[in-house]
This record gives sequence, C-alpha cells and structure tokens, in this order.
Amino acid sequence: MPGVHFSLRMADDALSELTAREVEDLVRRLVPEVFEFSHGPLDHSPEQAQALAHLHLLTYLQQAVEHLEAEAAHQAAGAGAGYPQIGRASNMTRQGARRRWPGLAGQPAATVPTEAPRTSPKHGSPR
Repeated sequence: MPGVHFSLRMADDALSELTAREVEDLVRRLVPEVFEFSHGPLDHSPEQAQALAHLHLLTYLQQAVEHLEAEAAHQAAGAGAGYPQIGRASNMTRQGARRRWPGLAGQPAATVPTEAPRTSPKHGSPR
C-alpha cells in the first residue's frame, strides 16, 4: 500500500479468511462462557438459541471492533498520518475516512476517544 509503510504478508483474500476463522473461533469459545441456555418448553429450538446467542455476541464484537478502529484512526492521526494514509489503511478513500472520522487532521494523540463499547447492542436486547 503506497504511503502506508507496511505491507501484507498474505493476499487480501487469505487475510479475510484468516480473520473470519479467528473471529469464529473466538465466538465459539465465548458463547458457552457468556450465555446460559435453558432446557425445557421454549418458543425456539436449542439450535435457534445457539444461533441467536452467536449473533448476539457478534453484535458486541462488531461494536468493540468499531471502537478499536476509531482509536487506531485517532492514534494514526496523532502520529502524523493524514486522511489519505488512514483511508488506504482502512480500505477506503480519503473522503471515506474523513466522513467516518471527521476532525482527525492535525489532532494530537491525546484526543484519542476513551469511550468503551456500548454495553448493549444498537437495536436493543433480543428477546
């Protein structure tokens, strides 16, 4: 990637497969730790409960990734990266990066957001 000063050791599709596999592995490990499944007469099957728990956890992971992505963009800007470099590093255009993280240019590293990910999914808890 020109202007980014790092290079991938693998092709984009291999990186995509690797990250998907690792996230799936993480979710499989966390679901039993995070959720308790009830046995008995319910309005859905055990397979549905498992799939819904999986989806619920992925929603939290997505929020955590978005938070970490914003922190990394602020850190990059604080280290002197501009929107062209931040955009390339995040697979978007300079304009896309500017729209996603307005006000990064010339921002000191101390202004990195410290807000934690939301404690509940964007669309409320599943029932």
